Amino acid sequence: MANTAQARKRVRQADTRRLRNMSQNSSMRTIIKKFNKMIESNMIKEAKEFFTDVVKKVDTMVTKKLIHLNRASRLKSRLSKKLAAHSSK
Repeated sequence: MANTAQARKRVRQADTRRLRNMSQNSSMRTIIKKFNKMIESNMIKEAKEFFTDVVKKVDTMVTKKLIHLNRASRLKSRLSKKLAAHSSK
């Protein structure tokens, strides 16, 4: 248990940040799931338009230091490969 006023405040700040980060991570996962669902249901044109939103969201997560730059690059690469593979069919 936090004994000093400073320690109690740091616990409050950590809780606030944890909740905010969880919300941001959840929204990123949701937008990626939505993109994958578009591809699986052959809505390729909509998925191409939505891909820019996905990339923007992932880049925002990097800026906020919620995911690592390499993870974001890997994720964008995999999603673009998936989009390219389905759009060529």
